[in-house]
Amino acid sequence: MSDSESKQRDAQAGANSEDNWRPSSPSPEPSTGQAVPPEAGQVSPADPGSAQPREPKSPEALRAELEQSQAEATKLREQLLRTAADYDNFRKRSRRDIEDAQRKSIERVLLEVLPVGDNLERAVQAAEQGGDAKSVVEGVSMVLRFFEDALNRLGVERVPSVGQAFDPGLHEAVQQVESEQPPGTVVSEMTPGYRVQGKLLRPAMVAVARKPAVVH
Repeated sequence: MSDSESKQRDAQAGANSEDNWRPSSPSPEPSTGQAVPPEAGQVSPADPGSAQPREPKSPEALRAELEQSQAEATKLREQLLRTAADYDNFRKRSRRDIEDAQRKSIERVLLEVLPVGDNLERAVQAAEQGGDAKSVVEGVSMVLRFFEDALNRLGVERVPSVGQAFDPGLHEAVQQVESEQPPGTVVSEMTPGYRVQGKLLRPAMVAVARKPAVVH
């Protein structure tokens, strides 16, 4: 083989290897996997610039929407008025219920106390007709027992005082007296105190013991 034939064969082999390295057809995307930008003049369907402008609504469509909004506003206004009326009725009914409960409570108290007044009136009539003092005292004592029973039925109890230690939550001291009893002890009661279901209705007005004065 001559030198010229050897050089021609090497050149042809190099050309074949270069053709094998190059791709046979151009790839639409680069090897990195990124999208190829569109060519000039081409617009993607997802491009915002390709969206068509929205057509204006017709007067009939606008009028229909207005009428619907007005109907909804009217419905809401009617619901609001009904709610306000229901609340006003509830408030009036609650007030009547409270007034009825108060009236019934007063009636209950009066029904318990009125017999006491009737018995006191009979005791006075008996005394005016010349009854002896002992009978009058017994009658008044009986009326007092009726009164205490009526208070018990109403849930009212008397506050203990005489012989008890002075309690500012139950007693009101109006006087201090010298006494052999321990200082601060209630020695007498001017006005009884009462509690209603554990709550103080009024304190007892009492006299409290104090140490006797030292005589020199």
